[in-house]
Amino acid sequence: MKVLDLQCRLGHSFEGWFGSQDDYDAQRERGLLTCPVCNDSDITKKLSAPRLNLGHGTAPKVELGQGDEPAGAGSAAGGPQARAADASFAASPAASSAAPALPDLPPDALQHMQSALVKMVRHVMANTEDVGTQFAEEARKIHYGEREERNIRGQATREETEALIDEGIDVLPLPVPENLKGPLQ
Repeated sequence: MKVLDLQCRLGHSFEGWFGSQDDYDAQRERGLLTCPVCNDSDITKKLSAPRLNLGHGTAPKVELGQGDEPAGAGSAAGGPQARAADASFAASPAASSAAPALPDLPPDALQHMQSALVKMVRHVMANTEDVGTQFAEEARKIHYGEREERNIRGQATREETEALIDEGIDVLPLPVPENLKGPLQ
């Protein structure tokens, strides 16, 4: 098993496990490799020391600072009555031709931030009901007591989101990479 350090064009670093160099090359050519943070498929291999996965040792724990729950994972729609997460502003890396500049942080700090983001998105996905394009309507019904209180997520246009905020309904735009919307391997 080969473990490679990979990076997308936006600078997100992550690991990939492959049976061989040929497996890596074949998956990259077919566009099967995507960044777990932004879903970019323009992946390059970083320089790294060879490493074999022999099943020994444990992976280091990522600590977020306050317990195991990431900050912002339980944003409220309508105050304490209901909770909502909104995936309406998922930015597409293809929409920008130039990659944004990354802050001057140590590489391990960037990896911890990426890990925390992925952990937060997974937490939200696991603890909310997907109401799809009915997000704005459902958030209003929960806020005004027409539906039971529950954690929801879905899609809304910028206009719908701004209208919810104007009504006093708190929503959290949360970009969810496509590869985190389904089951992970």
